[in-house]
Amino acid sequence: MPKGKARRATKKIAKVSDIHGVAHIKSSFNNTVITISDRTGNVVTWASGGTTGVKGTRKSTAFAASQASVQAAEKALEAGLKKVEVWVRGPGSGREAAVRALQSTDLEVTGVKDITRIPHNGCRPNKRRRGK
Repeated sequence: MPKGKARRATKKIAKVSDIHGVAHIKSSFNNTVITISDRTGNVVTWASGGTTGVKGTRKSTAFAASQASVQAAEKALEAGLKKVEVWVRGPGSGREAAVRALQSTDLEVTGVKDITRIPHNGCRPNKRRRGK
């Protein structure tokens, strides 16, 4: 028997009391995830390269990152945010594109901070990564 079209339940976006928020951009080599939270860290909305409808290796492109940040910004504006501080983490190709796309929306970007973790020569790599 053929199945009917499945409806996906969408969560209603709750209004935020504070107009300030933080946009966390995690850009890896495979995808870019934009999470917008309030100042205390409670997640308001999020979007990624995959939620914009892009699949496979195209999720890692700058275009997918910019689409995801526009999508997240629209949801954040619905929730009542007006200003965001941007925290960028990771080495991926979507970093700058996501920040530029956030600046082009109606959200006011108050600052950009790079919080990528860099080891001070921490853990020893395995044999293959040591160059043998």
